[in-house]
Amino acid sequence: MPRRWRIPLAALFLVLGTALATSAPASAATHPARVAQPGGTIQHLIRPGTPASAGASAHGGISDQAESTNWSGYAAASGTYTSVSASWVQPAGSCTSATRYSSFWVGLDGFSSGTVEQTGTDTDCAGGRPRYYGWYEMYPAGSVDYSNPVSAGDTINASVTYQGSNSFRLVLSDVTKGWTQTTTKSLAGAARSSAEVIIEAPCCTASGGILPLANFGTAHISNSLVNGSAIGNTSPQEIIMVNSSGQDKDTVSSLSSGKNFSATWVRAS
Repeated sequence: MPRRWRIPLAALFLVLGTALATSAPASAATHPARVAQPGGTIQHLIRPGTPASAGASAHGGISDQAESTNWSGYAAASGTYTSVSASWVQPAGSCTSATRYSSFWVGLDGFSSGTVEQTGTDTDCAGGRPRYYGWYEMYPAGSVDYSNPVSAGDTINASVTYQGSNSFRLVLSDVTKGWTQTTTKSLAGAARSSAEVIIEAPCCTASGGILPLANFGTAHISNSLVNGSAIGNTSPQEIIMVNSSGQDKDTVSSLSSGKNFSATWVRAS
C-alpha cells in the first residue's frame, strides 16, 4: 500500500503572495464564459509542500501517494523533463447555484519548484450553469484564456514541450471542434524537475484560499506521456486532493497501461 503523506498549507500561502502580486499578462483575454471570482485572475498554483522522502517503496508503479489541497492526478518528479502530454474528454459540470471551479491540465514544473508551464481546460459553474474554456499559464504569471469554444464531451489534447533556451511550446487542441492553439513562451529559471497530469481546484478566494471544486463527475484521462513514454514508467507520485480536514475532494484511479486514469469528484471543499 503506498504511503499517503499530508502536504502542509504553509507553503501554499507563501506562494499565494507572489501569485496575487503578479498581474496577468497584457495579452490576457477575458473569455465570454469566464467566471468572475473575488481573487481576480484565476491562478493555477504550484502544489504546496515538499516531495515525499526518498526511498519510499513502489506499489503498482507508484513510488508514493500524496495529499494536496489543490491538485490530484499524477506527477513524475525524479528527473529532468522536456515534455508532457495527455488527452481527456471534457467533463460535464453538474451545477447548483453555487459558483465553483475545476481545471484539467498538463504541465512541467510545480511539484517541487516555483514555476509551472501548463495548458488545459476548465469546467466551472456560475449561476447554475456550466462554463467551459481553454487556457495556458506560465506561473507565476496569470492564466490566459483562449476564446475558442469548448463543450462537455469534447476530446481535448494538450502538451507542453521544452524547446531549449528557456522556451516552452504549449499546445491545446479541441479535436471535436477542430481547433488548435499553439503558444510559445519563454521563462527563465524553470527547473524542469517534474511533469504532471492534473485535476485542480484553482485559486483564489477573497482571503487567498483555494476555490471550491466544481462537480465534474468523472474525468477520463488517457495517453499520459512524459518525455515520450508512459507516465507510469517514471514511478510517478499519485496525488489525492483533500480538504483541511483530510477528506478527499476527489478520488483518483490507478494507472492502466501506465498512462490512463480517471478522477471522480467527491466534494467541493
